[in-house]
Order: sequence, then structure tokens, then C-alpha cells
Amino acid sequence: MAQLAATPKLRSRTDGAAVPLDELDKRLLNLLQGRFPLEPRPFARVGEFAGVSEEEVLRRTQRLLDERIIRQVTPIFDTRVLGYRSMLVAARVDPEHPWRAAKAINAHPGVTHNYLRNHDFNMWFTIAVEPDSQLGLDGTLEVLAAEAGATSMRQLPTLRLFKIRMDLEMEGDTETLAKAAGVVEDYREPEAIELSELDLAVIRNLQGDMPVVPEPYAAAAAAIGIDQSRMLDHLASMRERGALRRVAAILFHRRAGFSANGMGVWNVPEERVLELGPRMASFRGISHCYQRPTYGDWPYSVFTMAHGRSKQECDAILDAIAEETGIDGRATLYSSTEFKKVRMLYFTGDFGRWEGEHC
Repeated sequence: MAQLAATPKLRSRTDGAAVPLDELDKRLLNLLQGRFPLEPRPFARVGEFAGVSEEEVLRRTQRLLDERIIRQVTPIFDTRVLGYRSMLVAARVDPEHPWRAAKAINAHPGVTHNYLRNHDFNMWFTIAVEPDSQLGLDGTLEVLAAEAGATSMRQLPTLRLFKIRMDLEMEGDTETLAKAAGVVEDYREPEAIELSELDLAVIRNLQGDMPVVPEPYAAAAAAIGIDQSRMLDHLASMRERGALRRVAAILFHRRAGFSANGMGVWNVPEERVLELGPRMASFRGISHCYQRPTYGDWPYSVFTMAHGRSKQECDAILDAIAEETGIDGRATLYSSTEFKKVRMLYFTGDFGRWEGEHC
């Protein structure tokens, strides 16, 4: 198996140490990540699932936020369905001064994730541009390459998405994470939809941190001038149309005990991508699985993001995939520094202001 020789430097971030959690904390974190409902009192429903009161769920959720286990409870919209263009980008920047490059790249409001990884292409970031962007993705990346001093950039758009589900398995062990949980299949690449004024109002008023209160949707509904039941019906409609993926808790990985993430990239023959992509995506420890373009200096067509409590656990997940699929052409890129990790804020003035300064 083709592995990169560099040893990952898994250094801690600010507030990065894992915090002890009891079994109820772990159960609630699983439920808040995966089963937060579109209902007037969603925390009460989570309490029913967990066998505890609404008050206990609210108390623990606020504590987990205060202790920086939960980053935020927030709606998760589909960037592509909202009309934004986005992609993963790999860049070669000065390895001696990567923070200089990161500062330039992070200044763009569409950059949500940016990591230093152990590869010649050492800076990996995701970027999106608004539907009416004057520069577009290509023009934006030209500007960022010049400002970051990047000697090379590889555009790695999603050709096929097999999985995107960032739930950390809080109750399972390594064996659970390294086990397939059922094949992901029949994925259809979403298309942008026409958004109504109410769609835009809901997005602008609900995105970001939701309050930890008995009725967390009520404030956004009031701000828009509609009642909560109409707000929830409209959110259900947005989910059916693909604009809203779900509402969920997003965790601080390291504080929740997941100190490592390994991007396993696989040299899968083109004729086997549709067969093997869904099988790779089905593993519980994999949060993201995509097909992306290959280049002469980048032969890897399928990307799988593994999250574990250690490098060894990530390796176990990826080794299990190799055994299951028979693909041994793999590299594993570990992050050594997290330069930026935020959720996208849509339809704000920030994109226009950035382009106004750079056009």
C-alpha cells in the first residue's frame, strides 16, 4: 500500500484537549448530531429518544456548548442547491511560512475549511462563490494563488458525492467505526433551485448559532414575521427540495475526543468508481466520500475522510476499507494545523465586499 512517509504532527489546538463525557453526554451528542427534528420543541423530542426530560437536555446541551464540545446547533444547507459553486483546492505554499498563505486564503468569506497537511500539496481548503460572483471560482482562485504565494494549485471539484455526513460516533469503539453500516447508493448530484424571498429570509434569519431554548425556531420565525408552524412547514419544504440537509449539532472534534482526521485518497480505476465509492462511503468512521479529478501528479480519484480518536484508529478505518475493496493504491494525508473551520453564511454582503476589493 502506497503510504506517505511523513509522520503526521497531531498537535493540539486552542481548547483542543478532550473533555471527559459520561454515557448520557455521548448519547445526547449522537442524537443532537443525527436526530434533531423540525418540531416546535425539538429538545423535548431528543429527550424522549434519550429517556430524559427536556430540561435535562437543555441543561446538558448548554454545558456542552460552554465547554466547547458542541461548536453550534445550526441548520445545514446544501451549498450547491442554493446556487453557490464550490470545490476542494490543494495548494503548494511556502512550508516555512504557511500562516502567511493561510491568512490570505482565509480572508475570503467562502473559505470554510483550511488545513495544513503532510504532502507537497500542503494547504487544503474548501471554497465557495456566490451565484452572481463576478470573478467566479477560477478568477477567485487566481487572486488567492497570487496573494498566498502558491506555486501550484489543483482544483478538485466533486465529480460524484457518495457521502457527506459529519456525525462523530460517540458511543462506538474502533470496531464500530471500521465497520460498514450499509451501502450508500442511488446518489444523485443536486441541482440549484430557484429560491423564493421566503427561502432567503429563512436562510438569513436561521443560519448560524441557534439558541438553546425550548422553542429554538421561534425567534427566527418572529424576525421574518411568520408564525412558528409556518416556519417549520417551510423548513420541511426546503428539506424536500434539497436546500436544507438537516439541523444538527456540530462538534469540536478534539474536545469530543476525536483527535485525528485522515484524508484517505485512493487510486481507484475509473471503471470501478461507481462500484467502490458507495462501499467506501458506507463505513461508519467515514464522514465524507467523493470522486474527484485526477492529474499527472495526483492519481487519486476517490477521497474518504476518516475521523478517529487517534491516528491508529483512522488507519484502522482506512485499512478496513482497503481489505473490503482490494484497493491498495492509497495515500493518507493527516492535518497538522487547522487554519480555519466555520460554517458558511449565505447571502450576506461579505462576498460582494471581498470581490469589490479584489476585482
